[in-house]
Amino acid sequence: MVQNKPMNALLQEIISGKITAYNLHSHTQFCDGRATMQEMVEAAIKSGMTHYGFSPHSPIPFTTSCNMALTSVKPYLEEVNRLRSLYGEQINLYTSLEIDYLGPDWGASSPYFTQLPLDYTISSIHFIKGLDGNFTDIDGKPERFVEKMSQCFDGDIRYVVDEFYRQSLQMIEQGGFDILGHWDKIGHNASYYQPGIEDQDWYLRHIETMIEAIKASGVVIEINTKAWQVAHRMFPNTRYWRRLKSAAIPMVINSDAHFPDRIDSGLEAARQMLEEIEDA
Repeated sequence: MVQNKPMNALLQEIISGKITAYNLHSHTQFCDGRATMQEMVEAAIKSGMTHYGFSPHSPIPFTTSCNMALTSVKPYLEEVNRLRSLYGEQINLYTSLEIDYLGPDWGASSPYFTQLPLDYTISSIHFIKGLDGNFTDIDGKPERFVEKMSQCFDGDIRYVVDEFYRQSLQMIEQGGFDILGHWDKIGHNASYYQPGIEDQDWYLRHIETMIEAIKASGVVIEINTKAWQVAHRMFPNTRYWRRLKSAAIPMVINSDAHFPDRIDSGLEAARQMLEEIEDA
């Protein structure tokens, strides 16, 4: 088992409450974002943020419409430095990647990623293997997910959910990252495909196993607010937050923004809900 990183200084300050106006998860022109890095920085400043991190989808060993190319990593790092020189007196900017975990040979602990000059890393699951053995993106819009259930998984939603969480547990065991990204996101698409699936005992056992693994690893998780505006949903599902708090799992709140006008979407709602749990 690869030991996870000690909590870095930035995350320590956020979790302790010293930094409150932040977002550490966003996407821009280098992956599937819908704006330039400069436009996102200007939106972050306008929203009142004091700390903002870029986290493009990492390169992976096959071509997708979402992940950055390996050749884009150097220009991306250079652009962060350029923006720091322009806006450094107004906002603290950080370099990261949202690194796809594909298995023991490709993830945050892989040598390629550990040698990059990143301020922190996010690790997430977006792809699982279809029945043909090829990786398939199960993270897109629910309507597209339904199509892929037929095309790639022969309608076997139990296989998709089981494989997502099996791969997630393996990702936690491999370690090497700072923030665990949207760790129950499969529940959103799975529930669209089969309503009520998140209430089933077998699904809830996956959640409890994940929470125990997260607790044992000491990793920081994110409250991801990306879907709040359009689907009134957060990742992890709000129904688990009290359990996460009781397990003393450290959390940060990120918007996973792909558009400038959603730079802080859902952040305040998440803060208020967490405060209500603490006050209860």
